[in-house]
Amino acid sequence: MESRKQLTGMLAVAVFTAALGSLQYGYSLGVINAPQKVIERHYGRSLGVWSEEAAVRSANSTEDVFEAGEHPAVIMYWSLSVAIFSVGGVLSSFLVGFVGDLKGRVKGMLMINVLAIAAGLLMGLCKMWKPHIMVISGRAVMGFYCGLTSGLVPMYIGEIAPKAYRGALGTLHQLAIVTGILISQVIGLDFLLGNDEMWPLLLGLSGAPAVLQTLMLPLCPESPRYLYILRGQEQEARKSLLRFKGAYDPTADIEEMEREKKEGDRVPKVSIVSLICSSMYRQQLFVALMMHLSQQFSGINAIFYYSTAIFSRAGVRQPVYATIGVGVINTIFTMVSVALVDKAGRRTLTLVGLAGMCCCAVAMTVGLKFQNDFVWMSYVSMSAIFLFVSFFEIGPGPIPWFIVAELFSQGPRPAAIALAGCCNWASNFIIGMTFPYIQDWLGNYVFILFAVLLLGFTVFIYLRVPETKGKSFEEIAAVFQKGRKKLEQNPKDNMELQQFKTSTDA
Repeated sequence: MESRKQLTGMLAVAVFTAALGSLQYGYSLGVINAPQKVIERHYGRSLGVWSEEAAVRSANSTEDVFEAGEHPAVIMYWSLSVAIFSVGGVLSSFLVGFVGDLKGRVKGMLMINVLAIAAGLLMGLCKMWKPHIMVISGRAVMGFYCGLTSGLVPMYIGEIAPKAYRGALGTLHQLAIVTGILISQVIGLDFLLGNDEMWPLLLGLSGAPAVLQTLMLPLCPESPRYLYILRGQEQEARKSLLRFKGAYDPTADIEEMEREKKEGDRVPKVSIVSLICSSMYRQQLFVALMMHLSQQFSGINAIFYYSTAIFSRAGVRQPVYATIGVGVINTIFTMVSVALVDKAGRRTLTLVGLAGMCCCAVAMTVGLKFQNDFVWMSYVSMSAIFLFVSFFEIGPGPIPWFIVAELFSQGPRPAAIALAGCCNWASNFIIGMTFPYIQDWLGNYVFILFAVLLLGFTVFIYLRVPETKGKSFEEIAAVFQKGRKKLEQNPKDNMELQQFKTSTDA
């Protein structure tokens, strides 16, 4: 979709509006961490295992006092409050394609905002009943919402973005996520909202972006690819293109979509089961899933887990502010990725990011091992943290979210995004549940495990992932399916295609 004036006000409004869902996702990821001790005390009071008298003693006594967070019941409910978010995301990620195709990308995002607002109300009003039940319920609903929005937002932005800016605009999804995390870290400070009185408001604000998005989505045009390829509404698609790109001749864009539609008609809309079973898209699917696995199994969550403790050992008096500094670096280097991704390319930035993270993981291991023997080793660890996060946000962080939409044509795209999203959420959940045990097992050598994984992912990307920069969806598909033109002459492939059509029609 090319024209002289590619970046218009309407395109900016549509991308900003869609990215509000990503901002909400990032905020929900980060908001639960800052007020942990405060929330645990409220859980303890509600469960009857921690009293006000104990709270006073813990504040005034020099003796070791039983903390609310040490009680097994509180630990269970707190762990559930954190983990249920990922469970909701895993379950809803399978529905991304269904919701996106049901009424369109815009109406799909509009419909699911009901979930986000309901989740915000459950958490914001949690003191009115049992806080642990209200918060867990709210986190479950919010996770379900975020599983949907983490697929719908990249899908919509990928379909409306001009080819020359598809990478930069796609990266805005990750930029909005890290911005949301940073906002939650800042307003979660105890002198702002992360205190005994205001923490329900802190959690309840998770639903605030959905309110703004609900007001703005009716102003946004529907994806022209959805209108033309899936609905066959050429005139509506033309109107959408003109709203996105201003006054120009959309014939070239319509012709490109027509070619994609004809190709898609040969292979009907693909279900998740058909996508998994068919060899026709196996290579793209393998690449897409590995990209998301490389994001989650890179060790980025472990870095955030370790950062506060490492900063404390390095003598930082307020390690929480250093952790916020990591969040700032997170955001800055995502902006760098926005600027570079359409110039350097997706493959190059991912390779640089993964290789850099591998080196930082080794440096982190050395720093953790010797920081008690040499004071300056703590600064090696701190530097490794900042560099690790920087390399992550240059490529491995943002690129997996939008490259899936580039790797697949219109037919299998919703199913592929759903599968990739499920893979991402499931990996996130696995890391969150197993990392404490891995840490106990490996100790200071925990990052060697991630270094080995990062090296493996780097080799895979180098050998198997093509560059998608500046290519149309047709051209990208051709890279994976060079033999598609011989399909008519190949009886085996032709038989598979017929079976594939039958299974999708059923």
